[in-house]
Amino acid sequence: MLAVRLQEFWSRMEQQFGSMRSQSVVRDHSFGALGGRTASEAIEAGVPVRTVWLEICKEYDVPPKDR
Repeated sequence: MLAVRLQEFWSRMEQQFGSMRSQSVVRDHSFGALGGRTASEAIEAGVPVRTVWLEICKEYDVPPKDR
């Protein structure tokens, strides 16, 4: 089940940010709402993928229709 969620997460990331930038957002940006962790670190720590996605959306002003 987690693999499906991660696959959808990456699909949405690439649709929203493009292939290269999505990798950078997940790997390089620290999110206060995720405990100061990157998206990658948060997912590895067990934060639900949907929670991580929604925090990225908030931080980067992704339109609600694309969330």
